[in-house]
Amino acid sequence: MFQIGEALIGQGSELAHVDLMIGDKTGPVGQAFATGLTQLSAGHTPLLSVIRPNLPPKPSTLIIPKVTVKNMDDAAKIFGPAQAAVAKAVADAVEEGTIPKDQTEDIVVVASVFIHPEATDYNKIYRYNYGATKLAIQRAMTGFPDIDTVLEEANKSTHAIMGFKVTRLWNPPYLQVAFDNPNLEFALGAISQIPKSDHVIIEAGTPLIKRYGVDVISKIREVRPDAFIVADLKTLDTGNLEARMVADAAGDAIVVSALAPINTINKLIEEAHKTGIYAVMDTLNQPDPISVLKQLDVMPDVIELHRGIDIEGTEHAWGNIADIKKVAPKALVAVAGGVRLDKVPVALSQGADILVVGRAIAGARDIREAAEQFINALNKPEIDQFRVMTDF
Repeated sequence: MFQIGEALIGQGSELAHVDLMIGDKTGPVGQAFATGLTQLSAGHTPLLSVIRPNLPPKPSTLIIPKVTVKNMDDAAKIFGPAQAAVAKAVADAVEEGTIPKDQTEDIVVVASVFIHPEATDYNKIYRYNYGATKLAIQRAMTGFPDIDTVLEEANKSTHAIMGFKVTRLWNPPYLQVAFDNPNLEFALGAISQIPKSDHVIIEAGTPLIKRYGVDVISKIREVRPDAFIVADLKTLDTGNLEARMVADAAGDAIVVSALAPINTINKLIEEAHKTGIYAVMDTLNQPDPISVLKQLDVMPDVIELHRGIDIEGTEHAWGNIADIKKVAPKALVAVAGGVRLDKVPVALSQGADILVVGRAIAGARDIREAAEQFINALNKPEIDQFRVMTDF
């Protein structure tokens, strides 16, 4: 047996985080148990869990302090409420059948325990560490999470201690608000008025990027730390370099022109994926985007069907969304160019995943109200990014 479990419970300085391994005495967990008990390190002295002095649980459980123990006050929190909490959780797991009673002499537990130096409430230290240990044991013994749960939750969960979320585009449709006006003060003021929503994307438009460079992304990030920010560079050359520039500036996506050489598009997509950002291919003035897609080594994350501002009198280029999705089934399709509120149902009915809206919002007299109308037209409920950490 070699099972691994993790759990975080509580709040404030008493918050408890437990990582643990459960396994046979004769296996790697048993070896880790013996090594930990005999090879001590300053500030991280391992200790056996005990329900009370002279009463350790079965299976035997070794506690490893995660945070350096610097003084006797720190030691008392570990050699006290945390030690007792872990032990009681192990004993209760056996009593409740989570750990088979007939295996308690054959297996051991190694638990890594976090105690914040500023924790003061022993009652909370005990209760939170008891709950975290018990949940970690349950998860270890049931193999939680299964891979389907990981893939389902990966794009809609947020690490609470980070304090911000890294938005991923997993739940279309989305509204992408494009700011092309090359006035940074105006753009930042307007962006601050856009309602916060999991289905809103902020675009640093090409004119804005050309005037201020990719550093404008960082300025936007200061105003909207959680936003998904697209840098519309419309790259035509040096694809890998420009993708790296956007990633380094904390952007979430870079736009490459479908008119660029195939090698440039390939390099941009590869570098974008290497750095964890999205690659968007803009089809502006490309009459046959499907032929471009068929030549690529890897598909872009988003394909933007774009009718330019200078040719808004022409027909929207949305008719081949279904054909594009056959070639790139995992890619999202965005539509851009003259998207008005009355066109939202049409675009969605034709399969659009992202609606790119510029002046209809950025140029509106009431930016917040205009954005809210488009968001409501998406008819998509919000996802609670900060759910209780034990909810699945």
